[in-house]
Amino acid sequence: MIPLPKPNRLPPRDVLVLGLAGLRTRLTRTALAALGISIGIAALVAVVGVPASSQAALRAQLAALGPNLLTVAPGEDLLSSSKAKLPPDSLAMIRRIPPVQAVSATGATTATVRRSDLVPRDENGGIRVAASALDLLAVVQGRVRAGAFLSTATEGYPVVVLGDRAARVLGVEPREDGAASSVWIADRQFVVAGVLEPVPLAPELDSSALVGWSAAQRYLGFDGTPGLVYVRAAEHAVEAVKAVLGRTVNPERPNEVLVSRPSDVLVAQRATERAYSALFLGLGAVALLVGGIGVANTMVISVLERRREIGLRRALGATRRQIGAQFLTESVGLAVAGGLAGVLLGTAVTTGYSIVQGWPAVLPLPVLLGGVGAAVVIGVLAGVYPAIRAARLPPTAALADA
Repeated sequence: MIPLPKPNRLPPRDVLVLGLAGLRTRLTRTALAALGISIGIAALVAVVGVPASSQAALRAQLAALGPNLLTVAPGEDLLSSSKAKLPPDSLAMIRRIPPVQAVSATGATTATVRRSDLVPRDENGGIRVAASALDLLAVVQGRVRAGAFLSTATEGYPVVVLGDRAARVLGVEPREDGAASSVWIADRQFVVAGVLEPVPLAPELDSSALVGWSAAQRYLGFDGTPGLVYVRAAEHAVEAVKAVLGRTVNPERPNEVLVSRPSDVLVAQRATERAYSALFLGLGAVALLVGGIGVANTMVISVLERRREIGLRRALGATRRQIGAQFLTESVGLAVAGGLAGVLLGTAVTTGYSIVQGWPAVLPLPVLLGGVGAAVVIGVLAGVYPAIRAARLPPTAALADA
């Protein structure tokens, strides 16, 4: 008996050509099936890339401002259940701590600020009037948007510097022609010397009207007690300084002193944003799952439509393994095409959004490679059943039904 010849193995190159041929002959269906994969991959890339870009912007912002800023504020007086006060010599005591690099403060007053004396006293827009030390901007890394900050020449006179929000609420800006703008504080007219830019690590200054320390004592009845102290410490010793500030400021009642690190607030705010990112990441995974189901459905329909082709190839000697490899390759190729398109789309979305927000665009390489890898896995999973179904199709039945 003459043995049957062994079937030739189909080279990988031919398997790839056969698999891609099925995609090229049905371009519309291929594009629609790949769209589901691309949307899911794009969502995953964008959801990871946008927070990464935001984090990079936050790190740059903190590096520029200096993450070594601490604030000291009075807490509650446990004996009288009222607001405690910091000792008048708090700044001098803090300066004695060796790692402390700079100290400044503002002091609360009971005065109100108005656009003019015709505005009722209680309509101040939530703006607080505070006494300010001259070195305040240097410590909080603040900048003047227009005009100038308080100086030794003006801090004893009725001169005020407005925070960003305070200036917008009062509708006051230093005039370009040099003419003085003014506001009413208590019962006196104060000249507006300048307006600050927003201060990220000291947002309370945005809604403040700052006057000189001695001017606040002379005109506003300020008692000279610091209300909020800003401390810059060496970065390697921030936590150590934070631990001793309460006892240094008020040795008798350190529990009445509140010490905080403003940069932690920004980090906590971004942690909240990451919670929303996790939600969108889940939605992206759902979209990816739907896309995978779409690929599987497309491949099943392809097997049904190409029964004659399958039967003819089997009759000419193609093995079940070769038929299965052909359809599995087609499924993987379809998913990879969608994955590459999704990576490009996610990259474009992340880059565009980062440019609009003024952030550096950060696209982690593992995420991009993971997007393509996820597409390959989806292609394999979605193509297993159609490939098995095509491989098991008897050639006689396929040709008979064609």
